[in-house]
Amino acid sequence: MNNENRNEEAVSPVIATILMVAITVVLAGVLYVWASSLADDSTGGGLDKYQFSSRDAADTMSDAAGEKLVHIKMTNGDDLSWSVLRVSIVVDGGNNLVCADASKDDGTADCTYTTDEDNTWSVAEEITIMEGDVDLCDGADGGCDVDVTLTKIGVGNEEDKVIREVTAFADANN
Repeated sequence: MNNENRNEEAVSPVIATILMVAITVVLAGVLYVWASSLADDSTGGGLDKYQFSSRDAADTMSDAAGEKLVHIKMTNGDDLSWSVLRVSIVVDGGNNLVCADASKDDGTADCTYTTDEDNTWSVAEEITIMEGDVDLCDGADGGCDVDVTLTKIGVGNEEDKVIREVTAFADANN
């Protein structure tokens, strides 16, 4: 009789096993979420949140310098200060050229880009990348591939970090 009372009061081994497995799965899920959030926070720059789109500048292409090539629009990300941004381009697989802010160019830059007056590049704002004092794309082959690299310049002991590389096409057939 005494043995029967103990069996009625105890949890069956099957239910105990199911409960232990359920608790283990829940704890594993919590640890996974916690660890993945730590990994996201430790990447440092969070530059992967920046997204950009490109389009042709629809300018006339000739063998003259100073023509508009492409527009680059920020579609996602936090405001970027112009003072810590480097814009560089490679046209048709040529040399890497660092572009100058058009408002600060003294007329000797190989390429330039436009900025606005508020000192930051925000979502939905667009820059225009143009030839500087050199003809980079004459349109003879129907246009030019323009690979744009946007880099956040490191401040203090920070290293420079590439924000995004954008592939664009300057179409001569507009």
